[in-house]
Amino acid sequence: MDTIELHRRAVEGFVQRVAAIAGDRWGDPTPCTDWDVRELVNHVVGEERWTAPLLVGRTIAEVGDQFDGDLLGDDPLAVTREAAAEASTAAAELGPAGGKVHLSYGDEDMAEYLRQLIADHLIHGWDVAVATGGDAALDPELVAAVASWFAEREEMYRGAGIIGERVDVAAADPQARLLAAFGRDPDWSPPG
Repeated sequence: MDTIELHRRAVEGFVQRVAAIAGDRWGDPTPCTDWDVRELVNHVVGEERWTAPLLVGRTIAEVGDQFDGDLLGDDPLAVTREAAAEASTAAAELGPAGGKVHLSYGDEDMAEYLRQLIADHLIHGWDVAVATGGDAALDPELVAAVASWFAEREEMYRGAGIIGERVDVAAADPQARLLAAFGRDPDWSPPG
């Protein structure tokens, strides 16, 4: 499956999980201990808002701080859907041509950037689902694609502080192994 299709499916899966959030669950804790559900969704929406400008070649300095702060407003689901559609359209239209994007750590291949976004949507989709009692089963094809891509990057991500320590799991389940690689306890549940 190509990167554009993987991106579309990862974004779509994330939006489905956001759509399942009950109105009283936005303040619930998530496996990302620094973020509650709303903050985590806001983070991913921020990633989606950055996608189109970066894919057209804008730099972080050119974009500035326009995507800082609360992006969700009074209708988090509508904003999530809008941002997801914008990111998916940009990826579908601009991704096939390839090229470079200007990220915080320097220039990166567009396909690599899209793979980073795929992983972000997939893992944070699981975070949202387990935090809010939603469907935590991830798309097996996305799990396989992200696991294959991430295998060479795990230590670099961990060394940069982007992910937590690998969780020790005995499970043979590919989803559990991927979550553990990203520093998630596959058996996590909300406290209480």
